[in-house]
Amino acid sequence: MKPSPKTFHVKSFGCQMNVYDGERMAELMLAEGMTATDDANAADLVVLNTCHIRERATEKVYSDIGRLRKGARQSGRSAPMVAVAGCVAQAEGEEIVRRAGVDVVVGPQAYHNLPALVAQAASGAPALDTDMPIASKFGALPARRRVAPSAFLTVQEGCDKFCTYCVVPYTRGAEVSRPFAAIVDEAKALVDAGAREITLLGQNVNAWGQDQGGLEALIVALDRLPGLERIRYTTSHPNDMTQGLIDAHAQVGKLMPFLHLPVQSGSDRVLKAMNRSHDRDSYLRLLDRVRAARPDIALSGDFIVGFPGETDAEFAETLSLVDAVGYAQAFSFKYSPRPGTPAATMPDQIAPEIMDERLQRLQAALNRDQAAFNAKTLGRTCDVLIERAGKLPGQMLGKSPWLQSVHLLTDAAIGDMVEVDIVRADPNSLSGLERRRAAA
Repeated sequence: MKPSPKTFHVKSFGCQMNVYDGERMAELMLAEGMTATDDANAADLVVLNTCHIRERATEKVYSDIGRLRKGARQSGRSAPMVAVAGCVAQAEGEEIVRRAGVDVVVGPQAYHNLPALVAQAASGAPALDTDMPIASKFGALPARRRVAPSAFLTVQEGCDKFCTYCVVPYTRGAEVSRPFAAIVDEAKALVDAGAREITLLGQNVNAWGQDQGGLEALIVALDRLPGLERIRYTTSHPNDMTQGLIDAHAQVGKLMPFLHLPVQSGSDRVLKAMNRSHDRDSYLRLLDRVRAARPDIALSGDFIVGFPGETDAEFAETLSLVDAVGYAQAFSFKYSPRPGTPAATMPDQIAPEIMDERLQRLQAALNRDQAAFNAKTLGRTCDVLIERAGKLPGQMLGKSPWLQSVHLLTDAAIGDMVEVDIVRADPNSLSGLERRRAAA
């Protein structure tokens, strides 16, 4: 038997959906009367909310578990109860219990059962739940508490695309859309709890609700919410980018001029090998339609370099696509084989040193274009949502409509919307001077 934990710490890795899931697990623990702590070494329960997308994710989990136990021994404390949650938990299951002797293993579709699993572990029995039930977990989660000015809201989970490099269909399951009314109710609760901006989340968010009017219908409904100032959504798939959703960027005032639309490669052969179901030309034509609807939109993307069999010429096609688009932001990664995915056993795996060199060249091009986009913002006036204090006295940090970080000296409070003249553009952020603000 172990004492029931009274304090907890949640550490989330990876994507924004994991951040959302981590917040919801924290709310579950708070509802049980536990107290949150920022110090993992002082917590009775540590929840490691894991991501399985990148290489060595599993080993990083075991390293974290080892560090927690070593820290407890060095301080003379009892080792904390450890719960491994998220996609590594789903993929590894009982292997984590066997190898690391953790107390709780819970997959991303079962974390609403975390309090019961913790209670089971306190009785002395390892507790594991990696089921993917059809019934929604969201109805079992507690009411939303005080939140940050910018909040995440999961509306869709899972993916049916089966890209050959990706584990999401295996760790998150098939595409499932939350009901319209449940999402609107949670959005209202978030606004009541302090949110002024909501980002709608999904592994394939623009596949949400094909039988409920599509994502544009949900955005239009949220646009009517009093107190909500901004709407964003991520991550999208090119094949589910409907004309109705594109039109929403022109017609819905609260929908921010930012679109994250992963392409992964500029080579049609590589895209086909990835099972991406779009090609270079269709992707570029889609962006033309988006820009026609919202000319000032900031575009973001994802790229993988070194996919099995990628030639120098095919990598050059990716660089030329980057040149053609001019991304405001982007994420780029070296290909890493994920166990159980088709790409992991493909021939012609690329040598690490070649991937390193290609990634450096790609990131140089992406950084160039981000700096150029930021430079175009110089001299503009825009609203900035204040999210936190900066590093300097009197400095606050917020986000522009185009998701750029903006620093300014102001006495505005977190959650205020401030009208700002952009007076400096750096490669990774902007600086501004306050004009006036709208009270929270």
